Amino acid sequence: MSDTKPFRLVVNKLLQPPDISGVYLITDQGDNLLERVSLALRGGVSALQYRAKDMPFAGRLTEGGGLKRLCARFGVTFIVNDDVQLAKELDADGVHLGQDDGDIAATRALLGSGKIIGVSTHNLEESLQAEREGADYIGFGAMYPTGSKVVAHIPGVEGLESIREKIRIPIVAIGGLSVGNACRVIDAGADALAVISSVLSSPRPDIAAAELLLLFNRTNPFPRGAVLSIAGSDSGGGAGIQADIKAITLLGSYAATVLTSLTAQNTRGVHSIHGLPSSFMRDQLDAVLSDIPIDVIKTGMLHTPAMISTLAERLGERKVIIPLVIDPVMVAKGGAALLEREAVQVFSDQLLPLAYLLTPNVPEAERLLGKSIKNEADMEQAARDLHAMGAAHVLIKGGHLTGRTSIDILFDGTRFHHFSSERIFTSNTHGTGCSYASAIAALLAQGEPLLSAIERSKLFISAAIRLARSLGKGHSPVNHYLAAQELKKKD
Repeated sequence: MSDTKPFRLVVNKLLQPPDISGVYLITDQGDNLLERVSLALRGGVSALQYRAKDMPFAGRLTEGGGLKRLCARFGVTFIVNDDVQLAKELDADGVHLGQDDGDIAATRALLGSGKIIGVSTHNLEESLQAEREGADYIGFGAMYPTGSKVVAHIPGVEGLESIREKIRIPIVAIGGLSVGNACRVIDAGADALAVISSVLSSPRPDIAAAELLLLFNRTNPFPRGAVLSIAGSDSGGGAGIQADIKAITLLGSYAATVLTSLTAQNTRGVHSIHGLPSSFMRDQLDAVLSDIPIDVIKTGMLHTPAMISTLAERLGERKVIIPLVIDPVMVAKGGAALLEREAVQVFSDQLLPLAYLLTPNVPEAERLLGKSIKNEADMEQAARDLHAMGAAHVLIKGGHLTGRTSIDILFDGTRFHHFSSERIFTSNTHGTGCSYASAIAALLAQGEPLLSAIERSKLFISAAIRLARSLGKGHSPVNHYLAAQELKKKD
């Protein structure tokens, strides 16, 4: 995901097609609306529809003016719901009309030819009529039942599929949409998802919007999505940025990199570390992000407090966030420290709160929290604690515990999800953590929801360990190539 939002090119009378694509946010009537909308816009919302039915006109002018200024700051299309006069007073980018809210031609005459007009539709006949009369996009639904209004007719995903090839203008799917059910709607041909509570009622509207936006990558050609790995180099090729590139590429995404350090290592251990200046890490980061549309960032070895602070500062300055998968690399497989002692607190204070997903193994979670983890109950509590420190989602990996199964536990702030596989007793595990996190990042970048991305990545890394072949005299690397082939066969 980048600050420049894609749009679907359609036949349209405007000089440029309206940016009606991706996440189309409709306002609610809750408290702190501007603050919540501002966070949502940081997540990559492309259009905002202002709906305030029970407020005096003067109040709507004031609130709408604040929202319009927010949209201008983020480069987001600002649409007013139903009220043509309010749209004119606010000089909004356009207006959205219900079936009984006015004539398109009269509305365009009042607002001017350069404004965007959308129309709510419920079937093919209404959709074709709106297109003939000059609508720039249609809102189509409902997809699912919704609590925001009483829905008399639900054409659903099947209804969307039935009209998609017959409608040339953008289609905004409306009604009951969330990360959990949006994939089918996107696959059916929606150009945008109209959402309210799934974003604005979230404790993290920025994260909620960013999750939805990533789902649109699922229809792109391969290589699908781009992942930026920020990590150290492993001269032996088994872990670090080399493992990241292998996992990301073999699973079908584009891999870009920012090097943080150079290591002299092989399967037996790390012989020396040459940390790069944090200023050079920043230069690499700026170079990549100023040119390449990155969808997900994955971090590995960061090593020094200066490196962590610089990265946190740079990412915090971005207008639109990029989902961040953090693998808190601290100790190499052979026991060498990869994160300076004083860097742990800086990491916890500055970078961890930016995480979309934090993926510590048990020893890393223990070091971050300063307490031991012995069983699944401890893992769950550790995930709660790390979530409370700011990570939006926490995946505790249980490979260092004992038992016949290896269980990883995800906490999303509300519930726990368990991912298990048969434990493989082998020393061929070099690069496991790097590869697992990179696989998750790649699948997220391809439009997989988080639960699916983790589930498939668990299959991938388990196969990579099982299919590993001895190489060198120490901890051999996992087998990325055969694992990726096996995962494709399961799809």
